[in-house]
Amino acid sequence: MTQATTMTSNQAPDSPERGEQPSRSPLGLDSVNFLMADVRDGVGPYLSVYLAGSRDWQAGAIGMAMAASSIAAAVCQIPAGLLVDGTRWKRALVAAAGLLVGLGCLLIVAFPGFWPVLAAQAALGAASAVIPPAIAALSLGIVGRRLMPARISRNEGFNHAGSFVAAGLAGMFGQYLGTSWIFYLVCAFAVASALAVTLINPRDIDHDLARGGESTGSAGTPLGFRELLGRRTILIFLVSVALFHFGNAAMLPFAGQVLAKTHPGSDTIALSACIICAQLVMVGVAWAVGRAMHAGIGRKPVFLVALALLPVRGVLFAYIASPVGVVAIQMLDGIAAGIFGVISVIIASDLARGTGRFNLIQGLVALAVGVGGALSNVVGGYVVQGFGYPAGFLGLAAVAVVALVFFLLFMPETRDA
Repeated sequence: MTQATTMTSNQAPDSPERGEQPSRSPLGLDSVNFLMADVRDGVGPYLSVYLAGSRDWQAGAIGMAMAASSIAAAVCQIPAGLLVDGTRWKRALVAAAGLLVGLGCLLIVAFPGFWPVLAAQAALGAASAVIPPAIAALSLGIVGRRLMPARISRNEGFNHAGSFVAAGLAGMFGQYLGTSWIFYLVCAFAVASALAVTLINPRDIDHDLARGGESTGSAGTPLGFRELLGRRTILIFLVSVALFHFGNAAMLPFAGQVLAKTHPGSDTIALSACIICAQLVMVGVAWAVGRAMHAGIGRKPVFLVALALLPVRGVLFAYIASPVGVVAIQMLDGIAAGIFGVISVIIASDLARGTGRFNLIQGLVALAVGVGGALSNVVGGYVVQGFGYPAGFLGLAAVAVVALVFFLLFMPETRDA
């Protein structure tokens, strides 16, 4: 009796059986990640093209429409995390968020007035805040903590593959059928993703593990918000994420502006090539990160690789302005962003162990991403305005060096022994 008790108490919190489900749930996760790639980001840059070219909107109004989605996403990050942590209807939440994006796209095409478009964009932003933490929670609840790195690596691979396919289809639809058809394409992906969610068996989901519990039935009362932010490692990681995106977010937009000035006519093609090539790189990087963690490499050295690439990219952008050079340099972003997409979720999962707040931490990470991105564009923009593009790139590279040193010195390894 004593021996049996000892074996039970020493058993891994999430036993291997969590990752060996003889069901279609893994296929469901693969399908959702592939199809949601185009849905969770909405119509993105295509909206400004549609409103300016097809609806004759002024630049100020377009800017407000674009900002509505970003503001709604930022405001909803923490509530979305709390919602995902607290509900057992995670499949329905993913499907509903996807359908809300599809409805918003139809609303923009059918009622292209100022206020309907703003409302639709706000809805798209709110939905985009729910989808990533909900998918990550489903992943953790299905495979368990031990197999989470491999599962997130697989998620990101399918997500980037979906982005690549969606970008190609959007380009063809916009070129041959008209810009409005891009919205119908996103709507079709949204409906398909909602159907794909039904492939996930609800009985395969451990909701205690899904919100950061040590094991089934162990989540208990979730940690309070103040206590959560009082944890030093969480704050260090959030600051690191904000600094990472502070040094990164504005680099590609600035490179596009440089191309528009120095190589007019080739800027759009070069930027499209940047996006497509980066997505292809991210697929391979997501797989490689999963293999590295499976081999026992810690989270910290993997993230340090991404941080080390940022200043290199900034310095190269400061001195290289040819279209081919920009595309080649942007491949480094494919590596860095591919690493971040996987490792940020894994570190969040590590930090959430036993807190019952995995998805809230993901919301805080997403908020840090938004803050860093905003600082990058605003501060970088004023530096460029005052001192030129080379100074702007070098300034962002300097911030990236600060991010690298800060994470190296203060962030501990989060992987279990």
